[in-house]
Amino acid sequence: MNLVITLSRRYGTGASMIAEDLARGLEIPVYDKAYIEHELEGNSYHDEAEVIRELANHSCIILGRCASQILKDQPNVFNVYVCADKEDRIQRIMKKESLSYDDAKAMLELNDKKRAEYYYEHTGKVWGDVNNYHMILDTSKLGAENCADILMKYFERVEII
Repeated sequence: MNLVITLSRRYGTGASMIAEDLARGLEIPVYDKAYIEHELEGNSYHDEAEVIRELANHSCIILGRCASQILKDQPNVFNVYVCADKEDRIQRIMKKESLSYDDAKAMLELNDKKRAEYYYEHTGKVWGDVNNYHMILDTSKLGAENCADILMKYFERVEII
């Protein structure tokens, strides 16, 4: 089956790690902002939505870029939202980026603001609204290192994979 997983996330939740772990388990590629922008520059696509629709012709994981809304009418798409407590996110950013608490907090707040604006600008909807996703994963409660396994077990149980 052609399975497309969209992962929307708050900054600092560990969603990139989840995507990579899940991609290894499913043996499918992960596409992120950098890849989509590269494809947009190097080919004759009109916009990111066109790139995302093309990528969704094959099994893959798409990080962000409003993919959950762009692909909302496709039955083979499973939309996941990854969140975490603000303090956990700040700690993860401090460690990953080698930043002070205040710098990590500022980076988180700026990133969240930009993502919310981008999402609203491109969809007219509120970023993070639970009604837009099939599953919400809270890495503060579940642990980012466990989320790919949780998704794999779910996909196996409902016989998607």
